[in-house]
Amino acid sequence: MPMKKQGRTPKANDFASMTVKQVMEKRVQSAHLRTKGDVIASLMIEGFGAVPVIDGKGKLAGIVSEHDLLAAIDDGHSLGALTAGDIMTGNPYSVRPETNLGTLVHVLRASDLVRVPVVDANDRLVGIIARRDVLRTYLSAGSTKRK
Repeated sequence: MPMKKQGRTPKANDFASMTVKQVMEKRVQSAHLRTKGDVIASLMIEGFGAVPVIDGKGKLAGIVSEHDLLAAIDDGHSLGALTAGDIMTGNPYSVRPETNLGTLVHVLRASDLVRVPVVDANDRLVGIIARRDVLRTYLSAGSTKRK
């Protein structure tokens, strides 16, 4: 996923103050509550390690991770018989577009999350941001000096 540029190239000294909106992937593969587990697994094979689940109004309802799918298989379930609503982790951690990357780095490190859904003020899914997006931006910003 290429970095989304917002009219300027980030500089090393402003990486931490850049916002999630500047870096997030806006084209998000998502599932609905009734999407079957095997369909979600197919999305993951295409490169998405976690798929946000939205309700009929586009609000974030949950997230399905590779771990969730493997747990269902390990418990003897057929993914084609389960829906996203059955498998998902409800009420997932999310961030707002205006969250700065410095804060996000702390959250990602403390929580061990790989991807975080991005929601607007009405909790509607507007993007997703992954660790690799943050690292790519850090390197593009020239932030290679250590403290």
